[in-house]
Amino acid sequence: MGTSRKVSIFWFRRDLRTDDNRAFFKALSSGHVVLPLFILDTRIVSELPSNDHRLGFIYSQLENIHRELKKAGCGLLVKRGSPVDVFRDLVGKYDISAVYCNKDHEGYGIERDREVASFLSGRGSSFHSFLDHLIMERDEVLKDDGSPYRVFTPYARRWRSLLESGHLKHYPSENLFEKLYSGEDFHLPSMKELGIKPSGMPAPPRIVDSSLIKEYDKYRDYPAAEGTTRLGVHLRFGTLSIRSLVREAAKLNEVFLNELIWREFYAMILWHFPYVNKSSFKPEYDRINWLNDEEVFSRWTSGTTGYPFVDAGMRQLNDTGYMHNRLRMITASFLTKHLLTDWRWGEAYFAQKLFDYELSSNNGGWQWSAGSGCDAAPYFRIFNPVAQQKKFDPRKDFIRKWVKEYGSNQYPAPVVDHVKARERCLKAYKAALSY
Repeated sequence: MGTSRKVSIFWFRRDLRTDDNRAFFKALSSGHVVLPLFILDTRIVSELPSNDHRLGFIYSQLENIHRELKKAGCGLLVKRGSPVDVFRDLVGKYDISAVYCNKDHEGYGIERDREVASFLSGRGSSFHSFLDHLIMERDEVLKDDGSPYRVFTPYARRWRSLLESGHLKHYPSENLFEKLYSGEDFHLPSMKELGIKPSGMPAPPRIVDSSLIKEYDKYRDYPAAEGTTRLGVHLRFGTLSIRSLVREAAKLNEVFLNELIWREFYAMILWHFPYVNKSSFKPEYDRINWLNDEEVFSRWTSGTTGYPFVDAGMRQLNDTGYMHNRLRMITASFLTKHLLTDWRWGEAYFAQKLFDYELSSNNGGWQWSAGSGCDAAPYFRIFNPVAQQKKFDPRKDFIRKWVKEYGSNQYPAPVVDHVKARERCLKAYKAALSY
């Protein structure tokens, strides 16, 4: 063993902050010195380009954490590899009493944690995980008969009724740095050493003016107004405490709080119905005869459909890694219904591009738009992108910002006619659902 002292390891994952971090607090309160660890999981990284903007974002957060921990005489141990292989190496170097981390609700994360916990158990080390990126546990918000909700409104009503101060407790991990391991001078590997390249795409700020939340319901549907917080990426990677945000939302704006409850709802759906990752929540929707025209899909991804509101949203996504929520619904509806393209194609594209990509929310949003999900929009509700633009971008400010050639002969003709596309969609959906 590299040290005779017993250590606890805190494993940073989607909780990249040192303050109000529940599992970090539990580790620091465990009675053993705590060695902070981050693993750049090669199974995840291998599916991404080396200059993926989210990898750059993660690295910038690791720099922040390492800097904070260095001040306390510790630093952050960063490894690249398979998590179980990393722990196999670490148990040979440290006398590990326990490993602490925050829970993951996605399929791979659950499988990974079982494998690591099993390995550690065989070596006499315990594994402890805590809920930190959501407010409610998977089995906390259930119907009276113990089954999970499938419709948002009653779920949200129950969620609110169950919310207590204990759910929003602050875990002052930032006050316990004297419990950190100080036996080594940890070196933070460079981006190059970790196989990461800069993307040049900046992330939105973590701190926003409270007025954005206070007036969220007034401006959230108008993409030119910059009326949303863009905090999704910080919730996704845990650079912001969901508990602190819910406390603020509960005081300032019920509509904003409702959006946070939607995030919890979709996480619960993925937990209880993991098949939605690959299949429609409503199985009959998998019978739809999608056209899946690659050339048409390419026009959608590049923002050249000839429908300027759709194109503006796609170009915003491609250039910034962000898309306004109203545009997410419009572009998704357009792809699945106007272009009759499988929602999984669009979901996968958003997964590549979004800074705030989160499997459960992305999947839930796409299935809602396609009509195939729980509590989804009915299949015959087909957003008219022209009518949506007139309502939510009446002066075309958002369009002009992102579609520079709009109004010129360089702008393409519409890829489909709205009326004909709507009729085609209704026919295809009816054929599948009346089977």
